[in-house]
Amino acid sequence: MNNILLATTCLASFAACKQSKKESTVQQPNIVIIYADDLGYGDVGAYGATRLNTPNLDLLANGGVRFTNGYATSATSTPSRYALLTGQYPWRNQDAKILSGSAPLIIDTAQMTIPKMLKGKGYHTGVVGKWHLGLGTGMVDWNQPISPGPNEIGFDYAYIMAATQDRTPTVFVENGLVAGLEKDDPLFVDYEKNFLGEPTGLDSPQLCTMKWHHGHNNSIHNGIPRIGFQKGGKSALWVDEDMADNFLTNAQQYVQENKSKPFFLYYALQQPHVPRTPNQRFVGASGMGPRGDAIVEADWCVGELIKTLQTEGLLENTLIIFSSDNGPVLNDGYYDDAVEKQGDHKPAGPLRGGKYSLFEAGTRVPFMAYWKGIIEPSVSDAVFSHIDLFSSLAKLVGSETRVPDSQELLEVLMGRSQQGREELILEASSRTALRKGDWVLIPPYNGPAIQTQVNIELGNSKEFQLYNLKEDIGQQNNRAKSEPEKLQDMKKTFETIRGTKSQEVEQLELK
Repeated sequence: MNNILLATTCLASFAACKQSKKESTVQQPNIVIIYADDLGYGDVGAYGATRLNTPNLDLLANGGVRFTNGYATSATSTPSRYALLTGQYPWRNQDAKILSGSAPLIIDTAQMTIPKMLKGKGYHTGVVGKWHLGLGTGMVDWNQPISPGPNEIGFDYAYIMAATQDRTPTVFVENGLVAGLEKDDPLFVDYEKNFLGEPTGLDSPQLCTMKWHHGHNNSIHNGIPRIGFQKGGKSALWVDEDMADNFLTNAQQYVQENKSKPFFLYYALQQPHVPRTPNQRFVGASGMGPRGDAIVEADWCVGELIKTLQTEGLLENTLIIFSSDNGPVLNDGYYDDAVEKQGDHKPAGPLRGGKYSLFEAGTRVPFMAYWKGIIEPSVSDAVFSHIDLFSSLAKLVGSETRVPDSQELLEVLMGRSQQGREELILEASSRTALRKGDWVLIPPYNGPAIQTQVNIELGNSKEFQLYNLKEDIGQQNNRAKSEPEKLQDMKKTFETIRGTKSQEVEQLELK
């Protein structure tokens, strides 16, 4: 028996030593974070999707660590992106809410961020894609250098859209300058009033090739009515159908130009956020309309970036992390057949809710870590939040920098431990909930139970909600009344983390 135990111990030690030596040969691995927009837990083949073909995402998921309990901090875009880059809960920053295209930068230039931390360890840093964290100080002149922005919070290179595809301005910004803008045709943006003589989706629907459903009836560009108003800048306006190709090309060029040094690339996809405008090559690819086609297009983009890393001889020295900023939504402001052509596809998989919701589908998202030859394929049930990437990546590159909300879970990220977070605050539109162990507590909230415009349950109730996710992943059995001791324990933990000034805590009378 002792001989067997000794042999087992030796084998384990040998395996650990072999893995350690393998990693020790990798000096400062490249790091790529690919962040999808509104991609649901059930939108990826490796997470159960059967109608959508996502071979490249499946490659990452099945060839690395596929997390079943990976969380964005929030059920909407801006706060999740703020948390990802800063390692800080977004509810600590009152400005971390869905932003307009003219909003000021909400990350303080003195604040520590992932790119700043990595720059301190010799990394070149770049962001390509959707930004939606504000630019400037609130009075942006789009015809002059725009600052502060990504470059001022740690990125050496930035090629972004200011907010979202459905918001003005519909231009790309490269290192603080509107790309392709000509001086004799200046760009003007306003979120309060329209410019004289400029058509809108409300007064000129005949000019729209995409029909708005709710909230998207201001300036029209490329036949699509947007949120916000703009005028001029015609030389700089993007073509929606070419956006994915544009971002991909810039991401590939960034890799190629920085392959001789360690780099960090934050590649923020715009798919499948509305308006869904896949390139003609992908139209009809899913049989599910533009939303499904946009997901197929996004998967292809991921595959092309992987090919670039492989071609440049970088794949074995690059950690790739893929996830989404929040859960899924079908009709989010336009008529595009997302509902009509959904069929039996379940964007949220087995989860309840979706984008905007405190239920699990709002924040539990596809999340995977892939590092060829280093990370062994596995499935992890450990709870891991996007805010934990900060401290985990700091550990990976040997940085001593840490931020309070971010837990160092590098062994979990690498698939070598199942000991993830024990407690996590989840957020949706300034409402927060608590996950602790297998349990979730949602405090009482006033407001509608369902956001009818998008047909998604928000998680609002006049009573406490308590769910055991291990037994009830679909959150159908509220056990707040049948588990009074667990309810009290969850309330106390929630109050300890959130503090006594939150709206929710004021409602938490520990009866």
